[in-house]
Order: sequence, then C-alpha cells, then structure tokens
Amino acid sequence: MARSDKGSVLFAALVLAAAGYAGAFIYRTSFVIDGERYFSLFDDAMISMRYASHLANGHGLVWNLAGPPVEGFTNPLWTLYMALPHLLPIAPSKRSLFIQVTSALLLLVNLYFVKRIAEDLSDHSVPVTLAAVGLTAFYLPINNWSLQGMEVGLLTLLVSIGTWGAIGCIRTNRFALWLYLVMGLGTLVRPDMAIPFVATCAFLVVASPGRARQHLFAGLVTLAASALGQTAFRFWYFRDILPNTYYLKMTGYPLLLRLSRGAVVLGQFIWSMNPILFFMPVLLLSRRAPLLVLPLWLLLVQMAYSVFVGGDAWEYWGGSNRYLCPVMPGFFVLFSCAAWRVSQLATQQPIDSGSTLPPWVRRSAFPILIVFGLVTFNSRQGPASLADLFLLRPPLHSGQGGKNMAEVGEALLLRAITTDRASIAVARAGTIPYFSERPAVDLLGKSDAHVAREPARVPLGLRQVLAFRPGHTKFDYEYSVGRLRPDVVKQLWTDRDRVKPYLDEYYVKVEVQGVVMWLLRDSPNILWAEIARRGGRSLGPASD
Repeated sequence: MARSDKGSVLFAALVLAAAGYAGAFIYRTSFVIDGERYFSLFDDAMISMRYASHLANGHGLVWNLAGPPVEGFTNPLWTLYMALPHLLPIAPSKRSLFIQVTSALLLLVNLYFVKRIAEDLSDHSVPVTLAAVGLTAFYLPINNWSLQGMEVGLLTLLVSIGTWGAIGCIRTNRFALWLYLVMGLGTLVRPDMAIPFVATCAFLVVASPGRARQHLFAGLVTLAASALGQTAFRFWYFRDILPNTYYLKMTGYPLLLRLSRGAVVLGQFIWSMNPILFFMPVLLLSRRAPLLVLPLWLLLVQMAYSVFVGGDAWEYWGGSNRYLCPVMPGFFVLFSCAAWRVSQLATQQPIDSGSTLPPWVRRSAFPILIVFGLVTFNSRQGPASLADLFLLRPPLHSGQGGKNMAEVGEALLLRAITTDRASIAVARAGTIPYFSERPAVDLLGKSDAHVAREPARVPLGLRQVLAFRPGHTKFDYEYSVGRLRPDVVKQLWTDRDRVKPYLDEYYVKVEVQGVVMWLLRDSPNILWAEIARRGGRSLGPASD
C-alpha cells in the first residue's frame, strides 16, 4: 500500500474513532427522568435555546415574553440555528440532542481541515498529520464545550478553514475573497471572532506584500459590514449598540484587576499543559518556515484577548477556555511538527560513535511524545482528570445525577406547581427557564439590563483578583427579589445575608419532593393545593 493511501486509511480510522467518541460523549451527558431520556446542553447554551424557542414560536429574540428585549446571548448566528429543532417535530427532551449532533458533525469536518493544515506545514508528513488530527479529535475542552452545545465547535471549524485558506494564499501568492467571507461569518456567530479575523488579515498583509492592498481592503470592508450590520440590528431591536453581556462582563470592575485575573488563569492553563511541551513549537520558528508562524500568532492573539477579558467563567474546570479552544488545533499541528523534529534529533547518532540505536527506539520516539502530549494536555488538574477524557464519569454538570438532571427535574416540578404566569428567580439562567417555560428573573444579569450595568460585587483585598468571574460577579437582591418579587425564588447566589430581609418579609421556605424553594406568600400564580398534594412542607423561617 502506498504511503499516501495508508495515511488516508489511518485518517479515516481516526475520524471514525472520533465519531464514536462523540456519540459516547453525548450519550453520557443524557439522563432519565420518569422513564424518559433527556438531553440538555450546558446552562449558557440553554439560555440561547430559550431565545431560539421563543423566536421559533413567533415571539421574537426575547428571553422573557413580557418586557423589552435584552440581548443576553453572545452567539447570534448560533442562536438563530438553534431555532431549527424548535420548528421540527422533536420532543423538548430531544431538541438539545439535535444541537449536540450538529456540533459533532462540525468537529468531524474540522478534522479534515486540520489534516490539510498539517500536510501543508509538515511537507505532507503522514505521522505529523495523523498526530495533529488525533490530538485535536481527543482534546477534552474542545469536545466538552462543543458537544455540550456551545458555539465552540463551529468557531473552531471556521478558524481552521481560515487558517488553511490563509496558508494557501501565502503559498500561491493569490487572493481569496471566500476566506474573508468565512471569517466574516465567524463574527456573526460570535462578535469577538473579530479578534482572529483581524489577526489573520494582518498576517496576510505582512506575509503577502504583493497582495497586501487586496487583503487589507477585503478585511476592512468585510469586518465593517459585519460590525455595522450587527450594530444596526442591535440598536433597532434591542435599543442598544452593545450586547447586554458586554456591560455584564466588561464594566463595573477595575481594568487592572481584570487583566491580573486574566494573566493568572492563563498562567495556570500553560502550567497545566506542561510549559516544556507548550513552548516546544518555538523550536520551529525560523526565516525558512514563515507559515509555521501563523498558527502560533493566532494562539498568541487569543491568549492576549483571554487576558484582556479576564479569562472565562469556568477556569476552575481546567484546560483551554472557550476563547482558546478555536485556535488549539493550530497549536496541535505545531506541537506535532515540533515533536517530529525533536524525535529526529534525539535519535540521531554521530557516524563515528560506534553505536546505533535499535530501530524500535527510532520508531517509538515520536509516538511516545505524542501520546505523552495527549495525556498531559488532557490532565487538566492532574492524572485524575483523565477520568473525564475516558468518560468514566459524566461530562461537566451533565449525566445521570448531575446538575443538569437536577435542574430539568426542578423545572418540570415548577411547571406542575405554578401557573404559566409564575415568575422564577434563578442564578443559572438556562436550564430551568427553558424547561419550565415560565417567566424568569435572572439574578446574575445576563438577560437583565439593570443588573448588568451595576458594579461587580467581589471581596476586597488581594482576593479581588481571583474572585472575579466573568458574568458571575453582579447581582442585586434588593432589585431582583425585593422589587421584582418573583413568585418563586429557586436559586440564590453569594452574599445571601443581603437577601434575608426580603425572604423573611415576602416568602415562605418550602420543600416539595425534596426540592427546596422560596414561594411568594399568597401568590395566585402558585398552585398551593398541588404543592400540598405532593407532600410539600414548610421549612420554618424563609432566611434559614
């Protein structure tokens, strides 16, 4: 069998293995309630699903049916796509599965473009190409954020296509308009994809001097059209020029402290990746290999952006966050190229040394490095994290007995004990509002313009640096509970002493079928008889 044919067969085998892994991963996120299997996305993705559900049912891009629309999502095109399963005859328990399967397909297509990038940068080395594809296919953060419904899978694919297209433009000294259309599409999926867009365009302007004007013009026009189009729609529909999530995450907190937190979590990420392995691609940098700089450049730019926004909200889970995931395939290509070079250098012997290494050592050096990298990159918090990679336990927040299951069960219970006018206060604003189909009060302000514009509430002193958690530092109990007075307070956030006066004055604390909640006294939107029928009982003073 020819070398290229063997490489194609092995690539196909890797894709099939990745498809099987994605299927197992998705299944592990599911759970059974009352004999029915449910699929639910990561909570932030369920926020987008709620917007999509309302859009599909003719209510517009709104989180709550009543009140002014608020842009509480950061993924416009992905949210629009999420409306599709709500237009099809799919049960509510399976609509998330539709999105998960879509993400799995996007990840599999991405492997093809990773293969093409690796071939271009490694002079069609089969081992390097397969290594890069394998590292990408089984990198847990990419799989987790994508297969749990975030837009990461689509963004990763678009960045890979853009990287491959940019490499082609430099190699052939040609201009490709489609490249800018693809990258422009990425900014419609998520506006901050303008960062890798600008980075790629700038690289092409510098690396293709003969085509610099074409690249600069196409980049400026495409980016301006995307930005102006989104801003015009946002101002017309939401009456604002910036998403609500911008105010939530980027205002009300000192810039220096935000940058400090971003730098700290970036350092933790690099440490978890093993600094020696992480910086190994630097060995590839040379004047003779300018194309190898592009993936590294994109990684550096996204790292800088991650620092600028203070990192992500789930850094405690480990691994690359949602800002870094789309550029990680490019890193894996560079790491594979560097591992190949290191393995070749390590197995070379002087001609007059009088000794030679056994053939199996020469053959094993590269795969050992790659396997070591695969294990290390997925050991986000030490070797115990490999249980997540091998699906020995359900993915983050999901699966039987997980947080998603608990919240879907609570949402179904809330539907049974309230009328459709009952409002529910939550800190996690996706799963419960989506499955309960009730108006909701978002304590953390993703879909609440009042809370999003308040100062961040974090501890004083040095703890401010690490206490900052983007999108999770603003709340106002006086407004959300005392003034809005939801019928049900299902979840609370930190500093609970602040909410005690309002709970004591207006609410009663009850337990219904093992679920604790605070119910507005004498609310006509609560089915008190149904609560009694289900064995509901008072738990004493509301603030206890």
